[in-house]
Amino acid sequence: MDPQNPASFNHRTELLSTGHTYHFVDQIPANYDPQTTPTLLCIHGFPDLWYGWRHQIGPWCRGGNRIIVPDMLGYGSTDMPLDFKEYSTKRLANDLAALLDLLSVQKAVIIGHDWGSFTATRFSLFHPHRLLGLIILSIPYTPPAPMYIPLEEVSRRANNLGYQVYFADESSTREIENNFTVFLPLLFSKPNSGHRFTKEGELRKIILGETEELRYYYSQFKRGMQGPLSYYRTSKVRQEEEQAENLSSNLRTDLPVLFLWGTADPTCTQPLIQKSYKFIPRLWDIALEERGHWLMIEAKDDVTQTVLKWLDEMVIPKVKL
Repeated sequence: MDPQNPASFNHRTELLSTGHTYHFVDQIPANYDPQTTPTLLCIHGFPDLWYGWRHQIGPWCRGGNRIIVPDMLGYGSTDMPLDFKEYSTKRLANDLAALLDLLSVQKAVIIGHDWGSFTATRFSLFHPHRLLGLIILSIPYTPPAPMYIPLEEVSRRANNLGYQVYFADESSTREIENNFTVFLPLLFSKPNSGHRFTKEGELRKIILGETEELRYYYSQFKRGMQGPLSYYRTSKVRQEEEQAENLSSNLRTDLPVLFLWGTADPTCTQPLIQKSYKFIPRLWDIALEERGHWLMIEAKDDVTQTVLKWLDEMVIPKVKL
């Protein structure tokens, strides 16, 4: 499992019971026992791929865990439906549950970053008994909203989320596609507020500095941005589905939850983190000083080792599959 070589990972493509075909990496450790080996299901965010977890897959697998890392719906080699409603978190959660079913995994540790964090927390509400533990990076938990709030109003209340209004506009698809070789490195190198993750340009070198890595990202987005941007167009349907399911605001009371965040990440604020404790009884939050949004890359060793240590202490001794 060479992080610089995507082909060195074990790739699979399977049709799920939900009707969607998913591409995913499935790394099985030595001495694998389906009854006792923990499974980690890693969910990437926007605009990323399974490849965003490339530095963690090997160490976590060698640590004795099965690692499942899909290209999420609309990304890479996974299906890209045109209907934005297919990208609601309820449907994404059902896809992930179907993926676990396909692999005969009853329970897993769910790990998410960015949009993947939001999806992971919603998975924990729609399928609470499928989790051994929950780990979220960069985006803290927010409970289901009792009423729909338009993105324009969300942006007025939290101006660091103003970019979401643009992404939700259909016109952004073509504009971003026409300028993708500028868009992708820019998004990785700078947050949307004025703050820098690191010195300007440095994070771009960290994340996309190797020519082959950059080429891989470009090749995997060749189908365009309709799928990835559809996530931002589901806010109303998400709220309606959550209300129809009467989802709880609280996560399962016995569920261990780890939140990792960078102190230089403008998308993550202390008030939101503190609010999370109201809804998550067993929450640990760990700040990574002077780190930004792309923790799996710019803080790759810290993320890898912190997760392994936390799993050893909080999850693995209590594995019940």
